Amino acid sequence: MTAANESIEYAPHGRRLGGKSGGGVFAVLAWAVALSCLLPMVAVALAAAFGGTDTISHLAETVLPGYSLTTLALVAMVALGTFAIGTGAAWLVTMTRFPGARLLEVALVLPLAFPAYVLAYAYTHILDHPGIVQSTLREVTGWGPRDYWFPEIRSTGGAAAMLVLVLYPYVYLLARAAFMQQSAGAFLAARALGKNSWQAFWMVSLPMARPAIASGVLLAVMETIADFGTVSYFGVQTFATGIYTSWFSLGDRGGAAQLALCLLGFALTLAVVERATRGRAKYHHAGKHHNQMPPAELGGFKAVVAVFCCAVPVVLGFLLPVAVLFTMSFDSEQNLFSRRYIDFTANSITLAAAAAVLTMAAAVCLGFYQRLRPGRVSAAAAYFARLGYAVPGGVIAVGLIVPFAAFDNALDAWMRESFGIRTGLLVTGSIWLLVAAYGVRFMAAALGAYEGGQATMHSNMDAAARSLGQGPMGMLRRVHLPILTPSLLTALLIVFVDVMKELPATLIMRPFNFDTLAVQAHRLAADERLEGAAVPSLVIMAVGLLPVILICRQVGRRR
Repeated sequence: MTAANESIEYAPHGRRLGGKSGGGVFAVLAWAVALSCLLPMVAVALAAAFGGTDTISHLAETVLPGYSLTTLALVAMVALGTFAIGTGAAWLVTMTRFPGARLLEVALVLPLAFPAYVLAYAYTHILDHPGIVQSTLREVTGWGPRDYWFPEIRSTGGAAAMLVLVLYPYVYLLARAAFMQQSAGAFLAARALGKNSWQAFWMVSLPMARPAIASGVLLAVMETIADFGTVSYFGVQTFATGIYTSWFSLGDRGGAAQLALCLLGFALTLAVVERATRGRAKYHHAGKHHNQMPPAELGGFKAVVAVFCCAVPVVLGFLLPVAVLFTMSFDSEQNLFSRRYIDFTANSITLAAAAAVLTMAAAVCLGFYQRLRPGRVSAAAAYFARLGYAVPGGVIAVGLIVPFAAFDNALDAWMRESFGIRTGLLVTGSIWLLVAAYGVRFMAAALGAYEGGQATMHSNMDAAARSLGQGPMGMLRRVHLPILTPSLLTALLIVFVDVMKELPATLIMRPFNFDTLAVQAHRLAADERLEGAAVPSLVIMAVGLLPVILICRQVGRRR
C-alpha cells in the first residue's frame, strides 16, 4: 500500500494519525515497557496476598496507626509549605517588579539541585545539640544543656522543612508558567468590579492556575511519601521506614509488602482526589489576543517584603547548605581524588547514564505510541508506566528482586539437572536489574518531559510526513526526534540527576562492592561522620546543578 492510499486524518482532536502501518511495533514496545513498570507492584501485591492476615492484623494493632499519622502529618506539612512558598514566590516574580526580581526568579530554582537527605546532613551539623548554633547560644548565655528549649531538627517537623526547601521549586515552576500564560482581561475585570489586588489574585488568578499548582503539589507529595534518606536519618517512622524495617531488619516480607500496598494505595488515592477536585474544568483565553498583565511596580516596604519572601527560600534551600557543606568538607579527611572516590564517581555516572538513556528510549516508545494511537489503550499503558513514581525506590527494588531471584533459582536448578552446569544468579544482583529499577522509578519524569515537548507539535506535521511516504519509524526519526531534541535533553538530564540522588534502590540492589556517591554519603552520615558525608554530598549537588542550570536558562528566556 502506498502512502497516498493510506487513511490519513488531519484533525488534531484525538484521532489516529495513520492507517494499518501505524503503531504496531510501538504498541508492542510500549506495552512491554508498561508491563515491566507494573511488574514490581504486582510482585509486591502477590507477596502481600501470601503474607496472611495475621501480619497485617498485628501491624494494625501496633505500628500502623503511628505510620499512618506520621506520614499524613508529613504530607500535610510538605503540601502546605510547597504550596505557600512556590505559589507566593511565583506570583511575586511574575506579577510584580521589585529590586532583584530578575535574579531571584532564576535563583528560586536552585534548591532543586539538592536531595533532601543532603540538606538534612547540613542542617543537622549546624542545628543539632553540638552544632554551631546551639554551641554559640550556650557560650553567649552561659546556659547549660537543660536550661533552654531549642527546636529539634531530628523530628517530623524537621524532615518536613527539609523536604519543603528542596521540593517547592516543583510548584514554583508550574505556577510561574501558569501565571505567565494568563491574560490580563479577567484580572482587570475583577479590579474594575471593585476587588483589590489580593482579592483579584485569590478569586481569579489562583483558581485559573490551580491545575498547574495542584500538579506541582502532587509531585512534591509523591516525593515525600517515597522519601527514605531524610526520614530514616531523622528517625521519623513513616510507611517508607516501616517497609525497610519489616523487610530487612525483621525479615517479614509479608508485612513489608502489605505496608507497601498501603503506601501505594495512599499515593493513588491522592492522584484520584486531585483529578476529581479538578473535574472537567478548563480555562481558555477569551478573544483572539492574549494580553499579558503588566507587572505592578513595588517600592518601599512592599519591595522589602517581596525581596525577603523570595530570598529566604534561596538562602535556606541553597546558599546556606552549600556554605555549610564546604566548611564541613575541610575537616572531612576525605580525598575526592583518591582511587575510592574516583570509583564511587565512575559507578554513579555509569548507572545514571545507562538509566537515563534506556529510560528515555522507553519514554519515547510510550509517548510516540500515544501520538500514533490516542485512546484508552495507549493512555492505560502510559498510566501503568507512571505508577512507579509513587512507589519508594526500595519497594520497586524488592518487587524486582523477588521474581528475578525466583527465575534465577529455577534456571540454575534446571541447568544443573539437565546439563550439570551451575548458572548462579544471572540477573539478580546485576547492574542491569538496578538500571531497570531506576527506569521504573523515573519513567514518569522522562515521559512527562517528552510529552510536554510533543504537545507543542501540531498533528498536521504528522499527517504531512505520512503524505510524503514516511512510516511511523521514519516520522519519529526524521520529524519528531529532531524537533524534540531540547525535550529529550531535558528528560535525559532529569533522569540522570534523579539516579545520582537515588538512595534506597541503590542500597538494596547494587552489586557486591559496587558503591556510589549516594551510598557513601549515607554510610558516613549513618555513622555520624557528617564532615565526611559532606564530600560526596557536594559532588551529588554539583551534578544536580546541570538540569537546574538548563531550567534556569529557560526561565530567563521566558521573559
